[in-house]
Amino acid sequence: MKLKPLKLIGIFAFASITTLTQAQQNDQNQMDNTLLQEWDGPYEGVPYFDKMEVDLIKPAIEKGMEMHLTEIDKIASNPEPPTFENTIIPMEKAGEALDRAFTYYGIYSSNVSSPEFREVQKELSPKISEYSSKISQNEALFQRIKSVYEEAQKDSLEAEQQRTIELIYKDFEMSGANLSKEDKERYAEINKELSKLYTQFSNNVLAEEENYVVYLDGNQISGLPESYVKSAATAAAERGHEGEYAVTNTRSSMDPFLTYSDERELREKVWRNYYSRGDNQDEFDNNEVISQILKLRDERVELMGYDNYAQWRLQNRMAKNPQNAMELMEAVWPAALARVEEEVADMQAIADKEGNDITIKPWDYRYYAEKVRQQKYDLDSEEVKQYLELGSLTQALFFTAGELFNYNFSPVEKGTVPVFHEDVKVWEVTDKNTGNIVGLWYLDPYARQGKRSGAWATTYRSATELKGDKPVLSSNNSNFIKPAPGEPVLVSWDDAETFFHEFGHALHFLSADVKYPTLQGGVRDYTEFQSQLLERWLSTDKVINQFLKHHETGEVIPQELVEKIKKASTFNQGFATTEFLASALMDMKYHTTDPENIDPREFEKEQLKELGMPEQIVMRHRSPHFGHVFSGEGYATGYYGYLWADVLTSDAAEAFAEAPGGFYDKEVAHKLVRFLFAPRNAMDPAEAYRKFRGRDANIDALMRDRGFPVPSDSK
Repeated sequence: MKLKPLKLIGIFAFASITTLTQAQQNDQNQMDNTLLQEWDGPYEGVPYFDKMEVDLIKPAIEKGMEMHLTEIDKIASNPEPPTFENTIIPMEKAGEALDRAFTYYGIYSSNVSSPEFREVQKELSPKISEYSSKISQNEALFQRIKSVYEEAQKDSLEAEQQRTIELIYKDFEMSGANLSKEDKERYAEINKELSKLYTQFSNNVLAEEENYVVYLDGNQISGLPESYVKSAATAAAERGHEGEYAVTNTRSSMDPFLTYSDERELREKVWRNYYSRGDNQDEFDNNEVISQILKLRDERVELMGYDNYAQWRLQNRMAKNPQNAMELMEAVWPAALARVEEEVADMQAIADKEGNDITIKPWDYRYYAEKVRQQKYDLDSEEVKQYLELGSLTQALFFTAGELFNYNFSPVEKGTVPVFHEDVKVWEVTDKNTGNIVGLWYLDPYARQGKRSGAWATTYRSATELKGDKPVLSSNNSNFIKPAPGEPVLVSWDDAETFFHEFGHALHFLSADVKYPTLQGGVRDYTEFQSQLLERWLSTDKVINQFLKHHETGEVIPQELVEKIKKASTFNQGFATTEFLASALMDMKYHTTDPENIDPREFEKEQLKELGMPEQIVMRHRSPHFGHVFSGEGYATGYYGYLWADVLTSDAAEAFAEAPGGFYDKEVAHKLVRFLFAPRNAMDPAEAYRKFRGRDANIDALMRDRGFPVPSDSK
């Protein structure tokens, strides 16, 4: 009888050993996950983009979060009195494996999404939110941070340490670290719910972009440029519609179609497809998603005693509060509306003269604006495009970076650095003075299925002194229409400006000179400033004369055409400013209004009517596809930031214009890099701008740039 217990014990012991071994094996398998591995290869390691697999994403993110939380718990439970060295520095170093996993997650999310990945995203988004809450609501960790912060208020640290602890403390405070246990739990629940809704919103928009394509036959391409027709034929063939022409539901396809197509009914169809994304009363409709997001955001900030979401969000931005942001927008809005009236009158006159019995509608605006441009300024956008070839524009970016930052860009031989798609190219960035490697620049230029629309910049690895200043890995992503084989990529002036804009973000990453990772972050209504400023170099004489050459003849763009472009620089500013401001104002109104009874579809109509929105224009981003605001929180109540940043941009551009060397003045360029690019968030933005300019910016330069009257009370 005594043998039975022994046998049972032996069996249970063996089972425990087996289970433990299996757990260890599972843990080892997770650690062997390619997406968690330290990067090796050239440039002190680069991502394994050639080994990415959707099946690896979920286990990598889950294991990475587990590892990071273990590191955080170790910091929080340190028995020694909290100091910057034993609390903040290990926090700054923690989570590297997870950072690597998130690099791949971001590529799948933005560049190569698929139905399989979207399912993984749905599963992971609430888990990621839960993980984040476990850090922001770790009471022991927060008490250590708070202790370091309070000590620093009495006996300040060196400048970058002081800025770092203040940013970290504020971030925890804004994330509910001072809430009661019960409120913290609700705060975390809300974040989890929001993460699911953000993912749903994004995936709905992407589905709407993929599901709506207008196919044309050879009789429906009147007015369209030859380059567009060829690209549309390629897009149709890729979708199994050989012999037809595809207008896809993205801005890069929609915009030129509405500008040039003579087919009014088709223009209306394309316009409705694009602007009704997320608003088709089907399974991808985002109106109810928006309602839920607004209510949850409002409930969350109410827990912390704020009147509304905007008040909470803007406290650490340059604007500081919604009133200041609204004042800027309201100062510009009347001038924009007045200009729209003039633009519509000009367009209507042409339509009437042509004998077309129509009233200008939103799908007519771009088409007739182009006719007005040609009539008023004798400027043909299609003629301009012949001098804006993507390869030459890329070289123009490199030239500008060389003049201002002393950077040299050299193409990396194909196969040396892994890429996630065959269209991606890579360049090595070096300092021209020292020859030292600064980093790599990846370019993913073309639109495709699974890639989100628009243009953006990102960074796969930032450089900080704390982590050894490894080469920066920066990236620009565009949605140019891929040309037919052997054909050039010709872009509009607006798209060329956007190309320079996003490259400005890349330069901001590459030139960063900070000690701690937290300082790599940015203030949302400031970080667009640097990139908007870089747009100005596109129209400088040096860029024009060297890089704006006819793609066939090599002839430099004629000075006469350049003068027309400059003369027309304020053309259509009513449209551009109004469509942007309508979105920015709606963003602020959504987040300063009690959301309980908001029906987004009706609220949008009511508020725009109250603002006096012209019927010929719609918001640049209508609510149901306003990804800046509803697919996450980065730009929520922050879309105004582009205008805020443009005040700085216009003012800073005048600093270059006034300098002896103009836009290539070495002294001003040095100050630009030293005070506006290199510090990132290591310095208060307002202070940084004053160091560059010698004073604060004002609105005058912005109004002059747009051809609007300068306010008489401007200071």
